[in-house]
Amino acid sequence: MRILYSHRIRSRDGQSVHLEAMVAALRQAGHEVLVIGPADFAGAAMGESSRMVDALRRHLPGWIGELAEIAYAVPASLRLLRAARRFRPDVIYERANLFHFAGCVTAAWHRLPLLVEVNSPLAEERARFSGLSLRRLAAFAERLVWRRADHVLPVTAVLGRMVQAAGVPEARITVVPNGIDLADFPPPGEASRRGEITLGFIGFLRDWHGMDQVLRAVASWRHKLPVALHIVGDGPARPGLEALARELGIEDRLRFTGIAPRDAVPGLIAGFDIALQPAAVPYACPLKVLEYMAAGRAIIAPDQPNLRELLTHDRTAILFDPTDPDAMWRAVILLALDAERRAELGEAARAELLSRGLTWEAHARRVVHLARAALPPGAAQAQEAAAAE
Repeated sequence: MRILYSHRIRSRDGQSVHLEAMVAALRQAGHEVLVIGPADFAGAAMGESSRMVDALRRHLPGWIGELAEIAYAVPASLRLLRAARRFRPDVIYERANLFHFAGCVTAAWHRLPLLVEVNSPLAEERARFSGLSLRRLAAFAERLVWRRADHVLPVTAVLGRMVQAAGVPEARITVVPNGIDLADFPPPGEASRRGEITLGFIGFLRDWHGMDQVLRAVASWRHKLPVALHIVGDGPARPGLEALARELGIEDRLRFTGIAPRDAVPGLIAGFDIALQPAAVPYACPLKVLEYMAAGRAIIAPDQPNLRELLTHDRTAILFDPTDPDAMWRAVILLALDAERRAELGEAARAELLSRGLTWEAHARRVVHLARAALPPGAAQAQEAAAAE
């Protein structure tokens, strides 16, 4: 199958991990994939974003930046139209982004099926976290793309219900969560080798993650077995956490790795005794949780519907009440003092991931199955015959 993959990602972060992993899995399965997106994406390093876009967002009123996003839809659509004419794809697969209409335009012009991957309700998310001036227009644009797609692929059932509420029939919605590559995660061993309990977090640090509470709890720890916090990643919350660690006198128990190469991530997670997901938006499928599961780590995460799609309390993780400010630390104490329980949870989490096939390879097969189902009858039969050869 020939798949034209459309995106508008400019930064190297969890978004790019999803994109590149899915493309690699599709290609490994024997499909031709042509990726079309912003020119500066390919040259960006992990953790980098477009400096020009960041500067514009800092210095211009929000509505001007949003109009620029809408204007960018024109060259993006022309680029995808030209690519489709050259590549002659069977299907278009697009990662949804706000004011990104290239997939809709190209699918309609070339009469191609369109699959849209949805990772968040971006109009709502941006209005809440980073400000959005043209809210009604953004919500309308987002719903338009969802409704025009032949199939929508949200990463959680919670998000799927939001897509359905926007007017997409349930029959055209299939949940395809994040995944992992099993080859990157060998069977786990015992993490702690330093005579301490290592709490671990990987990802982009924001204030709402609540890591300041973790640091205060680490400072109050009085057990003879010391506790340290290892953070793999960076973000706007880092300076505040480093200042708080100095204030609390626990600089030696806070370790920042910074942004790590993707091939180093499994080994770093393997060094965690307890893997933390302190907070999560209510519709996300956190990639870090799947990586924690694959590494066989004992996981502590908030008890909310989207995370219960991945984890089961007291079997594959300890899920705490996010409305109780002390609940996460009580879970940490429980696991810090019980190495056997940590091992049981980690083994069960990895077994759950394997039994459910939460891998990029399995997700690629599902995407191809949905793509073939969206093809016209004659084309679908030809694809099935070609796949059988």
